[in-house]
Amino acid sequence: VLIDQLQSEQGARFLQKRNRNIIVEISEDEDLPVYDNFVWLTLRQIKELLRSPNVVNMDTRTVISCIQFGSYKDVDLRFLIAFRKLLDINVDRTSSFLVSVLNEENHLHDLQHIIHWITSLKFKYELQIEKIPLSKMKDWIFDDGVLRHKDHKYFSVIGVNVEIGNREVISWDQPMVQSAQDGLMGFLVKRINGIYHFLVQAKLEAGNFDIVEMAPTVQCLTGNYRKGKNEYEIPYLDLFLNAKQENIWYSTYQSEEGGRFYHEQNLNMIVEVHDDFPVDVHENYCWMTLNQMLSFVTYNNYLNMAARSLISVINFR
Repeated sequence: VLIDQLQSEQGARFLQKRNRNIIVEISEDEDLPVYDNFVWLTLRQIKELLRSPNVVNMDTRTVISCIQFGSYKDVDLRFLIAFRKLLDINVDRTSSFLVSVLNEENHLHDLQHIIHWITSLKFKYELQIEKIPLSKMKDWIFDDGVLRHKDHKYFSVIGVNVEIGNREVISWDQPMVQSAQDGLMGFLVKRINGIYHFLVQAKLEAGNFDIVEMAPTVQCLTGNYRKGKNEYEIPYLDLFLNAKQENIWYSTYQSEEGGRFYHEQNLNMIVEVHDDFPVDVHENYCWMTLNQMLSFVTYNNYLNMAARSLISVINFR
């Protein structure tokens, strides 16, 4: 067993739901049957597929986000980057990500500072959840067989009939969650102390196990971020909506869990900011390297689903 972790689901959609993420290594000489709907892929191939929209599902993304790549001293990484240059491998953004995930030094904050930061915010807020009948919910209505918000915001719960045709037809009915719009989630990255840091948000959501979890800089999955439509200001959102092409490191739509969400996709983005963007940020934000984020992935309920999805798309090639 290479990885065996309990990781949280979407805190805004699920009430304290977790899934077990497991990677198991089998022996090279083991004769494992490969059925028609299975195929062997390398991690590099999965990463390449993540450049395209809606090819790799959410479950795969969260599992591969748990993979650790080790921690190394800065002097060792400088040798590695020099070696990659000799091989004519792209050493621009991919090597920047590689250094951020492997470097155990030059972090703006040490892990103890980050633990103090997230613990202080958990202590600051109190989250009380009480289950109530659907009919008693304020501002939510049943409309022609659909449970929705009175202003058509956030999401609706619809009923669907599903048929799968192959050699035999399989059919069933089920409820599904239909989002009011495509979501947007993204990390801002900035070079600090010579190494790229990601701006991590401590986000409170109703379904979280432990009040707040580490999330992307911007996470608009259930709200309404369209211009003039949002009831509150979302910090740093304009840096994604108005990002210059040369600052966009990644921008691709990725799907949500297809078993529960109806045709839902979110725009996943990684955008670089420069010297004009301050290192000092709001109290519920913190700069972290990829190495530090992966340290917290090792434990349960620290990095949320959106953050893990974005970590999974990062390519070191």
